[in-house]
Amino acid sequence: MENLPIAKQEPPDMVPETPREAAKVEAYVAIVTCFNTDDTINYAAVRNQVRRQIGFGNNILVCDTQGDFTCLTHAEKVRLCAEIVEEADGRVKVLANIGMPSTYQSILVGKDISGLGIDGATVLAPYFVDCPDEDVLLHYSKVADSLQMPVYLYNAPAITMRPLSPQVVEQLAPHENIKGIKDNGADVARMHAYLDIAAKNEDFAHYAGTEALIFEAFSHGAAGCMSDLGNIMPRTLNNLRLTFANGSNKEALKWQSLLSELRSDLLALGPMTLCVKQLLHLLDNSVGLGRQPFPRTSSAQEEALRAIIEKYQIV
Repeated sequence: MENLPIAKQEPPDMVPETPREAAKVEAYVAIVTCFNTDDTINYAAVRNQVRRQIGFGNNILVCDTQGDFTCLTHAEKVRLCAEIVEEADGRVKVLANIGMPSTYQSILVGKDISGLGIDGATVLAPYFVDCPDEDVLLHYSKVADSLQMPVYLYNAPAITMRPLSPQVVEQLAPHENIKGIKDNGADVARMHAYLDIAAKNEDFAHYAGTEALIFEAFSHGAAGCMSDLGNIMPRTLNNLRLTFANGSNKEALKWQSLLSELRSDLLALGPMTLCVKQLLHLLDNSVGLGRQPFPRTSSAQEEALRAIIEKYQIV
């Protein structure tokens, strides 16, 4: 689905200098959930998206925001995880978002997927109630204590109404079952506070969740990134990872610039989740659209998305 680079940019050498160097940073794609026209999940199409990401060397994050997690039932989340783990077959890592409005629900989902071969779980703070730091701390501690798989904090202030404070993250980082944080915030100072915490805790990793900040996060010790735009530009995302890992900062910045430009173009049209899903649907209708009340694009937005497809030569 992606034919890159665009005319103004030549591709860098994608071959890592050594496999060991390339392994220093990881790229995950928050994969879309594909739906049939009757709103049931199209598991065959989901598997196709998994194979596509594997082909570009990207790991998978399932049931994330881009995967319509708020519209999925408990049973659907478990089956999605099972199908994706089976399709991945150990070729890439698979994480799952188990964020729910309550601690109890997050633990239930986590326990039901923990035996499927999932490599770990990202966990939102409760997102229906605006919890103070003391309650957020208790939430994460209880989830991490209850599960037998690695847990990753998930900073997503657009969903949870407040960011994870560095003070809470600092207290949670030494927990033996909390292995890192996915940071979807756009606050650079807060990102660096998280990175400083990761630097002080050997078993706690930072993953950039905002595409515009991937290179900067990598440059300050991030373990990797978790991207929505990798659904559209999987090769570009992995090229950014590989060129950075090889020390080719100039080339990595070119790929970063391309992702940042695409992000700006999409955000000018509407919410990222809507635009990514609609763009993929225009290219491949088996991807489907989100369940209602997931918004539909207007004719003007669809025309603009087609222009973006042309601009970036996405096929």
